[in-house]
Amino acid sequence: MEFSEIDILQIEEKGLSTQEVERQIQIFERGNIKVDIQQAATLGNGIFAYNVEDQKKFIKTFEDKKEQLNLLKFVPASGAATRMFKALHNFADEFEPEKESLRDYLDKKENGSLQLFFEKIERLPFYELAYKKAKESTSDFSGKSNDEQQLILVKTILYKSGLGLSDWPKGLVPFHAYNDFTATAFEEHLHSSARYLSVNGVTKLHFTVAEGDKEKFENELEDIKERVEEATQTKFEISYSYQDPKTDTIAVDKENKPFRDENDRMFFRPGGHGALIENLNQQEADLIFIKNIDNVVVATNLPKVVEMKRMLGGKLITLQEQVFEYMQALDAGNISETKIEEIAKFLEEELFVKVTSSFNKFTGEEKMEYLCKKLDRPLRVCGMVKNEGEPGGGPFLVKNEDGEISLQIIEGAQIDKNNSEQLEILNNSTHFNPVDIACSLKNHKGESFDLNLYVDENMSFIAHKTKDGKPLKALERPGLWNGGMAYWNTVFVEVPLETFNPVKTVADLLKPTHQPK
Repeated sequence: MEFSEIDILQIEEKGLSTQEVERQIQIFERGNIKVDIQQAATLGNGIFAYNVEDQKKFIKTFEDKKEQLNLLKFVPASGAATRMFKALHNFADEFEPEKESLRDYLDKKENGSLQLFFEKIERLPFYELAYKKAKESTSDFSGKSNDEQQLILVKTILYKSGLGLSDWPKGLVPFHAYNDFTATAFEEHLHSSARYLSVNGVTKLHFTVAEGDKEKFENELEDIKERVEEATQTKFEISYSYQDPKTDTIAVDKENKPFRDENDRMFFRPGGHGALIENLNQQEADLIFIKNIDNVVVATNLPKVVEMKRMLGGKLITLQEQVFEYMQALDAGNISETKIEEIAKFLEEELFVKVTSSFNKFTGEEKMEYLCKKLDRPLRVCGMVKNEGEPGGGPFLVKNEDGEISLQIIEGAQIDKNNSEQLEILNNSTHFNPVDIACSLKNHKGESFDLNLYVDENMSFIAHKTKDGKPLKALERPGLWNGGMAYWNTVFVEVPLETFNPVKTVADLLKPTHQPK
């Protein structure tokens, strides 16, 4: 397509090329490519489950080896808290206490989370502050009806004239109220990380944040640093990065032409968490743990979370050492047929990589080349939890366009639910993805992989959004742990459900796992 000079300048300012924008527009014209799931990964068929003794062995491996490694926790934290407070925004816009009661409004909405919110609002970690602010800013607050007070409290929680929590980064919203302080998700990540990542008294974390929020995180660190360092007996090295503007994607209209704003400029949007593969690519650590900003627990529930982190780390180190040993043997050449068979067996049984049926017809040199290609990749060990609710995205065996079958983390939106066979596989899935990942980004020579080479661009996703009241189509890059890691070597390990405690709505803060004893 043809771009104007102003368009080209705008594209170049983004660090993009016209060819890349054209490629993205072709994806809109092509439409979403549904993945071809063959089976749900289950225990014994793609997911490992370890008994207590095996777990202890992996934990010991991690503890024995970690001081020789550069360890890091990588936390996607660029999201605002807006979605977390969505139901409260609707309430603030809709509820009119002079026309209906709060009880009638809640019955009409049939929203369990909203019901829980009002039933236990006094247990929220920011309730006392919101109540104090509401009383100070509202004349005759005490004389108003309970329903009116509740509306004022909600608006105080949400809007800038009060606490303004809805506009804050999710990581800086107060999550847990202890006896003498309130902790944000950011602070809880420091506490948990110190329990398993501390090496020589230093714990390293990296947060991806929105560009305008870095100073807020730095200020929060300054406020809590002394308290957390004293409690954990460790120093923290915190680094931050932003989503690179060149990972933004063009938005289009219903005709798949670039969507233009009121100034006739093309509209680019952040490409989703898949764009963070570039941020991950910049990290130099030997072993990196990935966990979302909102998946934290109160201090009393930390031991099991920390234990499973060590277990996943030990499993990764065990696999990595074996991969490195095999790669060094393959590099040296002249290895026996028995060794070749051993490596092929390791690929199939430990990495769940299906060796091609024509492998036995290869020459010795071809076999070694094939095994090198399969082994020499980034490696990840992903915790998976039992699916005790509605089936959704999670671990599956997926066939790609080359006919190869591999373990992948697939979101429900990527699956063709109009296909009865695919829907049945989805409905029979037993586990889902809590984003609990230990990964290795270096090869046996200590060189970093270029993670961009291991992305499946076909797993990008078209979403329908609006801007200025007008509909548009947006392009989400292949998700960080979905298509963004499609060509990594992947191992799934079952972890307990209690290690997964995300806060998706404000009412989740009222669950027992987010209520300090």
